[in-house]
Parts: sequence; structure tokens; C-alpha cells
Amino acid sequence: MSVDANIKNEKKVVGIKQAMKSVERNKAKLVYIANDVEPRLLSPLTVLCKSKGVNVIEADGKAALGRACGIHTDAAAVAILKD
Repeated sequence: MSVDANIKNEKKVVGIKQAMKSVERNKAKLVYIANDVEPRLLSPLTVLCKSKGVNVIEADGKAALGRACGIHTDAAAVAILKD
């Protein structure tokens, strides 16, 4: 699935560890994960999202997710934060 073009303007955190922290602290409303990252790296995040009721959207790769965020590097995971 392609990433929402408005993600660049959203308040967010980038990276698996930061996304995990935001979900644990109930600050995330949505999480994007790249589909070209090893599942063993992302499974703790997806399990946590499921337990916390946070929707997870699969993005078309790390490079595309990074570009959508407006950063010049790949992103394995991005959490969109609540207002």
C-alpha cells in the first residue's frame, strides 16, 4: 500500500524503537511499517499495536516510507502521533 502523502506534515516519530515507545505510552494513533523489513524485527511492534488497538498500515518499502516522511534515509517504521 502506498503511504499517505500528508504523512510529511503529521506529528510523528521515525524508527522501530521510537514507534514502540510511542505505542507503549499511548501516544500513537497509527503506525506505518515497511514491507521489506524482516518480520522478526517488526513483529514486537505489530504485536504491541494489536494489543493497544493501534492500526498498522504496510508501506511499499523502507525507502518509500522515508521519502514520505521527508527524511533522506530509509524508515522501517513510523508512528503518527495523537494531537
